[in-house]
Amino acid sequence: MTTKTEAAAALAGDTDGKAEDTLRITDSRTGETYEIPIVDGAIRSLDLRQIKTSEDDFGLLAYDPAFMNTASCRSAITYLDGDLGVLEYRGYPIEQLAEHSTYLEVAYLLVHGELPTAAELATWTHEIKTHTFVHENVKSFIQGFRHDAHPMGMLLGSIGALSTFYPDANQIHDPANRAIQTIRLIAKMPTLAAFSYRHNMGQPYVYPDNDLEYAGNFLGMLYKMTELKYQPDPRLAKALDVLFILHADHEQNCSTSAVRAIGSSGVDPYSAIAGGIAALYGPSHGGANEEVVRMLLRIGSKENIPDFIAGVKAGRERLMGFGHRVYKNYDPRARIIKKACDDVFEVTGVNPLLDIATELEKIALGEEYFVSRSLYPNVDFYSGLIYQALGMPMAMFPVMFAIGRTSGWIAQWLEMVQDSEQKIARPRQIYTGERNRDYVPLAERG
Repeated sequence: MTTKTEAAAALAGDTDGKAEDTLRITDSRTGETYEIPIVDGAIRSLDLRQIKTSEDDFGLLAYDPAFMNTASCRSAITYLDGDLGVLEYRGYPIEQLAEHSTYLEVAYLLVHGELPTAAELATWTHEIKTHTFVHENVKSFIQGFRHDAHPMGMLLGSIGALSTFYPDANQIHDPANRAIQTIRLIAKMPTLAAFSYRHNMGQPYVYPDNDLEYAGNFLGMLYKMTELKYQPDPRLAKALDVLFILHADHEQNCSTSAVRAIGSSGVDPYSAIAGGIAALYGPSHGGANEEVVRMLLRIGSKENIPDFIAGVKAGRERLMGFGHRVYKNYDPRARIIKKACDDVFEVTGVNPLLDIATELEKIALGEEYFVSRSLYPNVDFYSGLIYQALGMPMAMFPVMFAIGRTSGWIAQWLEMVQDSEQKIARPRQIYTGERNRDYVPLAERG
């Protein structure tokens, strides 16, 4: 006869009925005790289904709104330790990548799992540069939006539309097909983002210049006017490249989870990543740095900071750009962005909001009220200041986020597609509504 321990081990994939670590659960309703295998610091939720009050009982569910403590996948892409403030891509510290690497090199790392050789990077860069242009009909599609349409909405629509230009993209189990769609998405995202910006500005669209590097080419598509050849300031291009690196991936956040959930249906990557853009569109995700700038503008000057801080402590104000769902320490990306600010402001002049931001950070890091609540600066606190210094309207801030995050979304999608354990996403629910009601004819309703 199979014991409850052996049954649980079988559910966990341990056919020998053994597990090095187990969780012992005693059900107070029945008095039964269960041994649940612990693997990699987690139990399988399905193992809870054996805990029943009767044979016709569905079994125990785990209730976890917002997936605060539920692992939805196994992933080898990004390691994050929020308590220690550690962020690694494929095992490489974000600090080293931001200092020594380029965004396209990091994109290769995320997608392929290893840093490229010189030859591999040259081929990868060439392939991406040769796919930066979009079909002219895509340009016409963007021109159909109102002049004041939000650029994230335009990016969302145009990326989704690419699925109709590449109908073969739904062949997701063909490795060669996945490879070309990966290159197309990383290559075309800056082009569509820049077209959205120029559409807002009422300016003619600028085609890619593949003589330029990734970030410099994007700046050219944004800002080129009548000059024959746009030459980006290398300090600005480098700072933007660093921002793309810092935003490239961040574990199972809202938009990445959306990409995986949508992709689990077997849909093409353009549709899945359009879902990621839709999630990033929200003010609690991609719009967070915009909220930081709005907060700084509302404060107005350093003299007004004490009143603002008092409002935060009293619950009347929110300190935007501080604290994080995962990090309980200083966000490592925030330290890097703070350094990038110096290079940008050397070119553009110091953003007058920087003094307010610096004073807020000083207060938050020094007062027990904020330290005890782990309200350390996060990646959004300084990134908005850089985008603003580059002359970008706040509506473009989440678009910049999306460009960098594309490589991470693609890497996560590729990993999900090739995961033998992955099934179509289908969370359970706890039903709280009425039951067994009889239909009442319209004339008889009170």
